[in-house]
Order: sequence, then C-alpha cells, then structure tokens
Amino acid sequence: MTAPTASPAGPLAADTVSAAGPGRARPPRPIRPARPAAGPGLRIASAALSILAALLLGFVADAGLVSDLRHARDRQVDYASFRSALANGVAPVGQSAGGSRAPRPGEPVAILEIPALHLREVVREGTTAEDLARGPGHRRDTPLPGQSGVSVIMGRQATYGGPFRRLGELNTGETFTVTTGQGKHTYRVIGPRRAGDPQPPAPAEGRGRLTLITGDGTPFMPRGILRVDADLVSNVQPTPSPAVVPGALPEEEKPMATQQTAWLPLVLWGQGLVLAAAALAWSHTRWGRPHTWVVGVPLLGVLGLAVADQALLLLPNLL
Repeated sequence: MTAPTASPAGPLAADTVSAAGPGRARPPRPIRPARPAAGPGLRIASAALSILAALLLGFVADAGLVSDLRHARDRQVDYASFRSALANGVAPVGQSAGGSRAPRPGEPVAILEIPALHLREVVREGTTAEDLARGPGHRRDTPLPGQSGVSVIMGRQATYGGPFRRLGELNTGETFTVTTGQGKHTYRVIGPRRAGDPQPPAPAEGRGRLTLITGDGTPFMPRGILRVDADLVSNVQPTPSPAVVPGALPEEEKPMATQQTAWLPLVLWGQGLVLAAAALAWSHTRWGRPHTWVVGVPLLGVLGLAVADQALLLLPNLL
C-alpha cells in the first residue's frame, strides 16, 4: 500500500486550491506601480494652491465670523473702560482752558443708544478703518455729541459686527441718546439722506446736531453713503475746540477711505504665508501627507487670518 504524498507546492498551494474551489487557482494580485516622486513644478503649484486656499479661507472667515466675534469682544472691553472713566469723572470732553483734555485717537468717548434699532455701541475717537473695526467712531474735526455745532459719528455697514447696518430704518421723529463725559444727550431724527438728497439747513447758533454715517446699498458692496441727521433736543453743553482743525482731517479718516498704513503689515504677513507654504510643500516629501496636514492647516489658517485682517483695512472704512 502506497503512502499519500504531499503536494509539490506545499500546504500554501493546498490552501489556495481549497479556497478557490476544486480545480481552480486564485489569480495573483496585480502589483501597483510605485507613485512617481513629485517634481519641482508640482511642488510649486502645491505651494501656490495652499497660499490661495489660506488667503480665501482667512478672508471669508475674517470678514464674516471672526470680525463679528472681535467686535463683540471689543465692545465689552470698551464699555467697561468707558463706564469706569465716567464714574471717575475722567472721560474726555475736548481740550479747553478749564483743564479738560482732548480725546486720544482710539479712546472711547461716548455710548450711543438707539432703542428703535436695539443698538448700544461704544463710540471711539477716530474714523480710520482700524478705528471703525472696533465700533463706531467720532470724526475728530467735529465737536463731541451734546455740544453745539454738527457732530459726526461713522460706523460700518456689514463687517466687524455691522453696527450701523440698520441705520436706514430710523424714521423721522424717533429719538436716541448719546452719553459722554458731559452727561446724557437726546437727539430727534430729522431723516435719512443719500447722494443727491437736499442737505438740511445748518443748526442755529448755539444748537447741536448729530450726523450718523455708514455705507448705503447691499452689504459688503456699498454703492454710496447713507447719512441720518438728528437735532439735539436736550441742553447744549460747553463746546471746546475739536482735536483737529476743520479741513485738516487726514484722508484715511474720511468716509469710504482706506487705511494705507496697512500695506506694510500686509506685505510682511504675506511673506510669512509664502514661506510657510513653501516649507510645507517641502515637508510633504519628507513627512508624508498626514503629518504635513496636521501641522500645515493650523499654521496656514492663522497666517491667512492675519493677511486677511490687514487686507480688510484696505477696503472702505464704512464697509
């Protein structure tokens, strides 16, 4: 009697035959060709796309969500700071012989409250794009609210919380208040005014008026300037000279102006973004895709936000 012999291919062949079925052999798996290494051109294109994506993501996030959150934070900080100044009697009211000082650029000078719009905002001194990023700003070549003459407060329509987005909803006869270091002052709305509308007569000698200014038209795409004039109906307060002589206001503080000083930070942050994208393109060939994305996404996101923040300052200050 002859003993059974093992398969020439060994146990592995037997397993293969039994798994594939009697008389059938499993076909060998195809060998995938090795992925070719990325050339210099592909790495440059990858870096360029990373920069573009970071810029677009940073700009959209900054113009929308991030700027609104920043405005909410700044409003709380400035509100607490100005209330403290009011309580201690050191809120600025303008330079005068009595010893009061002119407000410094960027310093909180008033609280604007418009019940009809559910609006309460801290007004800061100055109307550059950077000043209006924190909230409404007082034009420095006009008297403070509550004083005689025409005061001007400017605010953004859409970005950084868009505090004046509903300004056009104010109706003639509605009242609102502005609190300064000289007390609380009440204004009554004359009406809105757009390009081509007649300007109301100048206030009488010793009377006060406040003009609120913002962008007019579709949010993020203003086509003009909206003004709302309101007469002071409470007592007129002593009126020191404005911090800036009328007619000497810098161009970047006028309506729809841009902040040219933002160019240098924009270039520096942009260079950092380019270098970071190039470094990540190089690291992709050393670390691989997962590790590169773990490091690269937060880094490019932060740099993209910084570049977008400076780019927003180059847009009209009433946007």
